[in-house]
Amino acid sequence: MSADIQAQLRALQDDLGALTAAIQEVIVGQSEIIRGVLICLLAGGHGLLEGVPGLGKTLLIRTLSQALDLSFARIQFTPDLMPADIVGTSVLVDDEGGGRSLVYQPGPIFSNIVLADEINRATPKTQSALLEAMAEGQVTAAGKTRPLTQPFLVLATQNPLEMEGTYPLPEAQLDRFLFKINVRFPDEDELVTILERTTGSATQSARKVMGGARLLEIRKLLRSIPVTSSLTRFVARVLRATHPDDANASDLVRRYVRFGASPRGAQSMLLAARVRAVLEGRKSPSTADVKAVALPALRHRVILNFEGEAEGIAIDEVLQEVLANVRED
Repeated sequence: MSADIQAQLRALQDDLGALTAAIQEVIVGQSEIIRGVLICLLAGGHGLLEGVPGLGKTLLIRTLSQALDLSFARIQFTPDLMPADIVGTSVLVDDEGGGRSLVYQPGPIFSNIVLADEINRATPKTQSALLEAMAEGQVTAAGKTRPLTQPFLVLATQNPLEMEGTYPLPEAQLDRFLFKINVRFPDEDELVTILERTTGSATQSARKVMGGARLLEIRKLLRSIPVTSSLTRFVARVLRATHPDDANASDLVRRYVRFGASPRGAQSMLLAARVRAVLEGRKSPSTADVKAVALPALRHRVILNFEGEAEGIAIDEVLQEVLANVRED
């Protein structure tokens, strides 16, 4: 690795340390959640956050946009939300000559960071309005394809408890998320700090650390970090071991898994491992980085069969067994 690249990585690590510190000045605890969201941001992938209401998911995402000085939009998904409420629509307006014309009014999707709050409460038709934006960085509306401003990131939330009247995300849409992050409940000390910060007169907002242009530079640099062929092969083995018909599949996978993860799961693991290595102050990723990011990268991509669903088998338990059984070179 050249001296110039090493200097860029040191500057990158300093910037990411400052960004993390700025977020933690507002968000109490949740270090693993912050790390997961940052990995999505830096890898250029979208994130799905699952947790009960009140755990600070919205505040975390808003704080991230403040620290990066990026535009932010929150879309509250409800059963009556329409695709046009997301991507925008053409409206009839009066012009100066007394006539009328159709003018396109952009929707909230035209923001750098978009919070899709309780995404599973909207119909599949409305959910699908995000698909083109997430996959291609563009939307097609009013008969025209319109590019989105970069950087662009969708962070969606869903409540794991209230499932009545919801529309579970289809596998094709879940596969577009780099990570599925489980948001845990705070412990006693964290809860006390949250109460002290939020029940007084002080208002919390994050200081600006970097801008969108610097973020795009970081993304480009992260993709240039070298990865050994043995690590790439390890990632491929882990992915294949989630398929019940693979020779290296574990007993839990053969018995309880219907479909394994897609190739996007392997891409997510490798990209996320690069980012995690840099966040940890290292210049290249290892198998330890892959194992650390495998659960959030794969838990929404592995589909249990009927027996697994009926017996309440946890996806994370299956994936942990996969990681324990796959050999390292």
